[in-house]
Amino acid sequence: MKRLFSILAITGMMAFGTANATTIANTSTAVTTVASITQDDAAPAEELGFHQELKKRFIEGGPGFMGIVLLCLILGLAIAIERIIFLNLSTTNTKKLTQDVEDALASGGVEAAKEVCRNTKGPIASIYYQGLDRTDEGLEAAEKAVVAYGGVQMGQLEKNVSWVSLFIALAPMLGFMGTVIGMIQAFDKIEAAGDMQPSLVAGGIKVALLTTVFGLVVAIILQIFYNYIIAKIDSIVNDMEDASITLMDLLIRNKK
Repeated sequence: MKRLFSILAITGMMAFGTANATTIANTSTAVTTVASITQDDAAPAEELGFHQELKKRFIEGGPGFMGIVLLCLILGLAIAIERIIFLNLSTTNTKKLTQDVEDALASGGVEAAKEVCRNTKGPIASIYYQGLDRTDEGLEAAEKAVVAYGGVQMGQLEKNVSWVSLFIALAPMLGFMGTVIGMIQAFDKIEAAGDMQPSLVAGGIKVALLTTVFGLVVAIILQIFYNYIIAKIDSIVNDMEDASITLMDLLIRNKK
């Protein structure tokens, strides 16, 4: 009997130990699984996307000055895109137009050349038309018409470009103003608290500097568009000047 009880006791202890080991192993596995799931769930929360991070920083900067800076970006981009589309539509193949006008003058006279200009878009074709339309009044009148209408076309090319330069200057200024106001508010909090706590100062300064960062980003973006627009205008104006000289040469040869 004693031997039987001993066998039963040993068997029970082994079974109990195995059950405990299995329970511990299962518990460890469950804890590891839960930890892995928690880490997987926490990872996306920590790693924000670009748009989420941008939205977060925008909200932290305050809706007041950040909204004004965003408005400068929207208006500046709208004007810049409109100007770029207009300038690209105003670009003309000057060599082809000059050759067509010269062929029309040789074959059909001034009226045929004017018809070619009417069917061609762009400021250079308009200048050609104005010069050809004044040929009956003499070369001097045609030259004055070309110069005067060239100035008008240049004004059309530069229309609203000054607004883009205004937004380029205004965006960082608004950012700096937001920073200064934010710093004043941070010092007001320090004065009210009566103690210069690092967390209080750091939070206020961070929020204040965000407006400057966004203002500088807006200015950089608009500056790139502005430089492209100015370069495009200069290219078209140079083509207009060359085309004006070429037109006068064509008219002089046609008079002879």
